[in-house]
Parts: sequence; C-alpha cells; structure tokens
Amino acid sequence: MSSCKTLHLRGVLPVLCGATMMLASPSAAQDADAPEPTLEEVRAATERFRDIEVALAEGYIPDPMNMCEVATDMGYPAELGGMGIHYFRPDMLGISGPPDPRVDGNGTHTDFRQPSILIYEPMADGSLELVAVENLVFREGWHAAGNAERPSFHGVPYDMMEDDPETEVDEAHGFAPHYDRHVWIYRENPNGVFKPFNPAVTCEHHHAGH
Repeated sequence: MSSCKTLHLRGVLPVLCGATMMLASPSAAQDADAPEPTLEEVRAATERFRDIEVALAEGYIPDPMNMCEVATDMGYPAELGGMGIHYFRPDMLGISGPPDPRVDGNGTHTDFRQPSILIYEPMADGSLELVAVENLVFREGWHAAGNAERPSFHGVPYDMMEDDPETEVDEAHGFAPHYDRHVWIYRENPNGVFKPFNPAVTCEHHHAGH
C-alpha cells in the first residue's frame, strides 16, 4: 500500500503520493563518477522537459499554489528580475517528511543531466516555458555525506541560501540552509548563466492558484 506525505515547499503544501515516491532515487555515486557535462550536453539531456507533460510524467511536482518567484520575494532588488515557477523531484532532494520547522533533505544529487528542479515562466497564453534548470542540496545533509566544500559547476561554487531572521522576507523561501545552482540554458540571462535571477523572466502572466 502506498502512502502520502504532505510537505511544505516554497511556502505551500504539495501532496506527495505513492506514484512519485516509487521513482528510482538517483545515486550519489553516479553523480560523483559522471564527468561534468557541458552546457550543450545539459540542454540535450533536458530538452524533453520543454513539454511540461513530460516533466510531470517523470515525477516532477508542481507547486500547487503555482507561485512564481521574483527577486523581491527574497529581499533582492527588483531589477535583478525573476526566477519563475519551480517543479521539483522530492526524491532527488532527499525530502522524506514534513518541515521541521523548514523543508530539509539529505539528497546529494548534482548531475545536471537530470536536474532536481525545472524552472518555467508563465506565458500570456497560459502555457509554461522552460527557462532554466537547477540543482539544490541542503547544507547539513551535504556535509554530513562527507563533503567538505560546497558543490560547484563549471568551477563556480553553488550559491548559499539561508534565511536571515532579522528581515521580513524569507531569503531561503521556506527551506533549511542550502546550496543551489541555476543554469539558464533556455533563456539568455543578462546577469550571467549561473545567476539566480534573470531580468528577461517575468511573472506578469502568472495567476496564483491557477
């Protein structure tokens, strides 16, 4: 019999049921042994996810509140731009239970050939356009697995995200302290291909809850 777990992720409560949790979890050893892919290889390996139905079929979970994140949500200047709507694989992130008090996990997956997070921009016609891919590892779990340094991609260390309790915004958007890396291979980013926000991405066509 399958069971469901309710997780608070990016400020909402998605329900993760048996079909998703039955997906094969990626192995850390596979990540460590695989050579680092080029950006062209990452794009070739993820091209199929431009079709959102393919992402859903492969176990990526949408935010049921359909949140679209921009720089100001995390306390950064508006001119940095947006991220978009995140679809994620809980098994790759190592999430196995509800927040306590924040979403946390022990996954060590960093292979961009199969990213743990896909990022989409809502379009005027109601469709979603894939704009970036992302990998994320939680800080405690990453170092508990024996990693001394934060992960890196193409020689660039992942960004560190942690909430500052002295501010009104949540810089870590409901997550425990973590490292993440965005790769903008489907939408040119004036800020840089590895920066978290993109001024060429907008949430103006986003409708919360739809």
